[in-house]
Amino acid sequence: MRADRLLSLLLLLQNRGRMTAPELAAELEVSIRTVYRDIEALSASGVPVRADRGPAGGYRLMDGYRTRLTGLTDAEAGSLFLAGAPGPARDLGLGAVLATAQLKLQAALPAELADRARRVQDRFHLDASGWFRDAEPVPQLAPVARAAWEQRVLRVRYRRWGGEVVHRELHPLGLVLKGGIWYLVALGGEAVRTYRISRFVAVDTAEEDFERPDGFDLAGYWEESSRRMEAARYQGTARLRISPRAQRLLPMQFGAAGARALEGAEPPDQEGWVRVEMPVEGQAIAVSDLLRLGTEAEVLGPPELREAVTRAVAVLAERYAASPGT
Repeated sequence: MRADRLLSLLLLLQNRGRMTAPELAAELEVSIRTVYRDIEALSASGVPVRADRGPAGGYRLMDGYRTRLTGLTDAEAGSLFLAGAPGPARDLGLGAVLATAQLKLQAALPAELADRARRVQDRFHLDASGWFRDAEPVPQLAPVARAAWEQRVLRVRYRRWGGEVVHRELHPLGLVLKGGIWYLVALGGEAVRTYRISRFVAVDTAEEDFERPDGFDLAGYWEESSRRMEAARYQGTARLRISPRAQRLLPMQFGAAGARALEGAEPPDQEGWVRVEMPVEGQAIAVSDLLRLGTEAEVLGPPELREAVTRAVAVLAERYAASPGT
């Protein structure tokens, strides 16, 4: 571990020029005292590190010195595909590996390209997590990812949506990060299925490996699976009359379905309200979802959905008309 850290320190000085001990400690996630010891170790090994004193001081390499130790390991090369997603890289246990790979890549680039790469990193950031929710704990993510990489059979305990824990033997084909949630695509028996990794209670990586199905395309499977899931999710269409405020809320609360509904909206009336048609799930879920719009929406149809919303509103009105606690 110390050899990797010394190399990272050396590459930081080569790529960024003068850096202070606190800056190096923050980058390497170690104490300042450890930085001092590592600087001494580099100097003792013949690396010409110079210490400049004063307010603008710090450590830097002697002019003209460049290391050629920039070869990428297998893990570092693979981690570069996660360069735009540092959070997921950390989830997979590749945070330090990714940082080292990026430093090596910067060190190998000509000066003008290295400067451009740093500007891109300064100006663009990818956050794969969903809004307004904490990230799911995924303690089994790293072993699941290793099993997928090494094509090892997984024996898992998986908690279904209803709470039942079942045992499964899976052939892990790939991982997908969607909206901040990690999924495993795996062959179980004769069918390829999708599993939410946060629901793995325990995993055991077997010694035996498996053969991937010929021609399996992870991206193609996920796209088709997502289409099927969306088609099965919606069971009807609601006709709504919504206010200008609800028109702003619709895409945020209902995602792509809400955005598509607005695209097909009728012209606004004198008050700015519009009529839209939007796909909805089963009646109970649809009532709960539509009530989130409060007084900014009116359900026009179908009749059974309007009646269900009317009953829910009547129950709420009766409950809030009573004294608290009665």
